[in-house]
This record gives sequence, structure tokens and C-alpha cells, in this order.
Amino acid sequence: MTHQITAHEKDDRTPVGRPGPAPARSGLRGHPWLTLLGVAVGVMMVTLDGTIVAVANPAIQQDLGASLADVQWITNGYLLALAVSLITAGKLGDRFGHRQTFLIGIVGFAAASAAIGLSTGVELVIGFRVAQGLFGALLMPAALGLLRATFPAEKLNMAIGIWGMVIGASTAAGPIVGGLLVEHVSWQSVFFINVPVGILALALGLVILLDHRAENAPRSFDVPGVVLLSAAMFSLVWALIKASEWGWGDGRTLLFLAVSLVCFVLFAVWESRAAEPLIPLGMFRSLPLSAGTVLMVLMAFAFMGGLFFVTFYLQNVHGMSPVDSGLHLLPLTGMMIVGSPLAGAAITAAGPRIPLVAGMAATAVACFGMSGLTPGTSTLEMSLWFALLGLGLAPVMVGATEVIVGNAPLELSGVAGGLQQAAMQVGGSLGTAVLGAVMARTVGDSFGDNWRAAQLPPLTPEQQALAEKGVQVGIAPVPPGAPPKLAEAITGVAHDTFVSGMSTAFTAAGVVAVLAAVVACFTRRGENAAAGAGAAHV
Repeated sequence: MTHQITAHEKDDRTPVGRPGPAPARSGLRGHPWLTLLGVAVGVMMVTLDGTIVAVANPAIQQDLGASLADVQWITNGYLLALAVSLITAGKLGDRFGHRQTFLIGIVGFAAASAAIGLSTGVELVIGFRVAQGLFGALLMPAALGLLRATFPAEKLNMAIGIWGMVIGASTAAGPIVGGLLVEHVSWQSVFFINVPVGILALALGLVILLDHRAENAPRSFDVPGVVLLSAAMFSLVWALIKASEWGWGDGRTLLFLAVSLVCFVLFAVWESRAAEPLIPLGMFRSLPLSAGTVLMVLMAFAFMGGLFFVTFYLQNVHGMSPVDSGLHLLPLTGMMIVGSPLAGAAITAAGPRIPLVAGMAATAVACFGMSGLTPGTSTLEMSLWFALLGLGLAPVMVGATEVIVGNAPLELSGVAGGLQQAAMQVGGSLGTAVLGAVMARTVGDSFGDNWRAAQLPPLTPEQQALAEKGVQVGIAPVPPGAPPKLAEAITGVAHDTFVSGMSTAFTAAGVVAVLAAVVACFTRRGENAAAGAGAAHV
């Protein structure tokens, strides 16, 4: 059914169901490049928050008297809410308009941030972090939906490239800005900073964004599908989060994985019969779209899973502060910032397949190279591998996004955007969990032997188990008051063991990146990208 536009909606809503001449526009509203500016500011708020909060966690723990489990929930609560809600949030945008969901996401995210800054207990912080995740889920798919509907096909890759550049820049700025705010102001300022950014994003959105609606936009909402998919995603991500604590063979981990599998199967059965499903399964008949989704999972597995250990390596092995470690990662994020718009131009000219394969190949080489890092590796050598990793990731971030969103029908662009973001969240969680298990296994197999080989005082089983947990994140179990020579020997054993585990983890990440390069061979330019055709005059 064609969406009907009432008289009072005509200024704010434009149907764009089929390729064709762009609708006439006047003023700022609906201009493609200004639309990109508007969504970039909102997305910047979310991505900045993703890395800035990690720096604030120790200060929150000390100020509010929180336990380690509480601090973990500050991150896990946000991650769970985001992962569970992304596809549903994308569907909301397809159903009710991406402009509306984007603006609601901005207001909600900024308000939740302010509430965290005013919180006096860790329970409130966790609750409002969950709210942040829910509102952040509204923002990301809506941003991609707006770009897809606004930009013509020949400029969509460049727009996604610049969008990726903003994500890279704000991700890089998070640890540095967070460290400065925590050190010189307070941990609350880390959250209060989202309020002025949110106000600016809201103002730009109200003035600039134009609400496009596909002619055959969804007219109903698949509630059973939402429930089943949410249960499946929650159980999967929760199992991945807790696997390092419970163990992969623990009954609780296996139970949640089994519940996730059952819910996914029931979801697929229901979606095949629903009149207007949350995710039409026919979308996955598109081999490029399916390949792009798998590619995004594998890329996030290698990138986020490997990067998880780099921060511990820089801070606990090299003794850097959070700000210094953020500065040392600038070659990685800097190459992502520079490489994203260049990748967009290359993908527009040559299609996504060659840049995606080359990008994942470079990522694999970087992962294998970082498997050779040692406690004494120089900053220059680290920077070279970090830069190569960023250069490899840039075309994948841009190209896989275009492959997923561009191969989906316009009326499902929000669902496709949610699928792209959900694939990243699942891949990142899976990479962190699996490579964390690889690290734990390596440390468990070698720490005791390394300790005895160094002729250090024997440990009880309880002492060794406690020491191994610290070594898994690069912390040396040096007892208080230990003589300098003993402390040096213990530190050497701990750091060598950690680096050995990190080497194994990066080798595994490199293998996954090689597999992702093979998957990238099945991608191609979005078949439906021209359906946006949002602007004839850019």
C-alpha cells in the first residue's frame, strides 16, 4: 500500500520508493551533505561514549564504592541493551520514519547521559546505561537509513566513508578526552559532555533532516518476531559475556547458548509465516547481503577481539596511562579516519569486492604481525602494525556497510542498518569471548612452567589460580614489599606469559581475517542502492 501524505506532512516527508527524479527541495532540509553532517554529530555522541566510559570506570568504582561485578555491568548492561534492540530499532525507523527515531534517540541518549552524571549509586548508573543502549540503538540504524534515502547511489559510498571517518575520529578521541576529563574535572563530566553534543545534534536534525518514506513501508509491527529475536540475541550475547567467568563447558553457558539457538529457530519459523515479518527471510536470498553480514561478524571478531588485549598490553605491560595508550593507538584510528573516505571513493569506482578482499588481507597481515609483539617492542614497530590494521579495516567498515544496506530493499533500510550494527556487536562479543578463552588456556598451560623455570618461590594452587587471572590481563602478581630483584623476575614471567597468550590470540584473529577475505569474494555492489536517489543536485 502506498503511504499517503497529509497536507501538514508535505514539508517534512518525501516518498522515495523507486529510483527516479529527485524531489524538489528548498533551503537546508533534505540536502544530502547537510544530512550527513546532522547524522554524524548524533552518531559521534554514541561512538565517543563507547570508548570514553572505559576510562571513567575506575573512578566510578572508587567514588561509588562499586564492586568489580558492578563495574562490569556498567559496560555489559549497555552492550546487552544495544545488541538486543538494534534490529527492532531499525524496523521502528522503517515503520515510523528514520527522522523521528533518530531525533528520539538523540534526546533519550543525552537525557540518560545527564541522569548518569547525577546518579548517586552504581545501581542508577547501570540502569541509565541500559537506557543509553536502548536509545543508542535507535540512532545507528536510523543514521544509515537517512543516508541511504538521501544520497544517490553514486555518492552513497563516499557518504558512508565520511560517516566511518567520524566514527573512527570519535572512537580515537574517547580515551584521550575521557582521560583528561576524569583527571582534571570528574567522572561525571564524561557523561555530561553528551548533553551539549546532543543539543547540537537535535538542533541540526530538526532543521536539516527530511523524513523519507518508502512507498511500501511496513504498516504493522511483528511483536512475536521482536520477542523471539530479542530473547535469542540476549541469550547469545549474555552467554558470550559470561563465558570467561563461567567457562565454555559450564552448564549455564551451554543453557543460554541452547536457549539462543531454540529462539533463533522459532524466530525463523515464525518469520516464514508472518504476514509482515520483522526480518523478511527473503532478504538473505541475496548472496552479497548474506556475505556482507558474515563479513561484518568476522571483521569485528578479529578487530575487537584482538584490540581487547592491546589496551592491556599498552597499560599493564608497557605501563602507560589510559591517555598515553590512547595516543599510541592513534596510528590505528588515524588510518581509519583517513582511509574511510578514500575507501568510499575506491568502492564507488571499482565496486566493493577488491577493496574488501584487500582490506581483510591487510587486516590479516597486521594481526599476524602483532602476534610478534614482545614486552620490549618499540613504539615505532607497534605503530606500523597499528597503522596497517587501521588501513585494512577502513574499506571493510565502508564496503560491508554498503553491501548490506545497498542490497536490501529501501523499505527495509532500517532493518539492514540494524543488521549491520548487530553483526558488529555479535562479532565483537564473540571475538572477545573466544580470544579471551584462548588467552586463558595459554596462560593456564604455560604460567606454572614459566614460574618454575624462573626458580621463583612455589605457589599454592589457590595462589597460582589467582595469579593466572591477573596475568591474563598483563598484571604481574608481585607481592607487597617484594625485593626489587624478585619483583623484576615475577614481572618478567607474567609479561612473557601474557605476551605468549596475546600472540596466540592474534594468530587466531589473523586466521579469522583470512576467512573473512574469502567471504569478501562473494560481495558485490548493492543492487537496490539506486532506490534511494535522494538528491539530483548534491
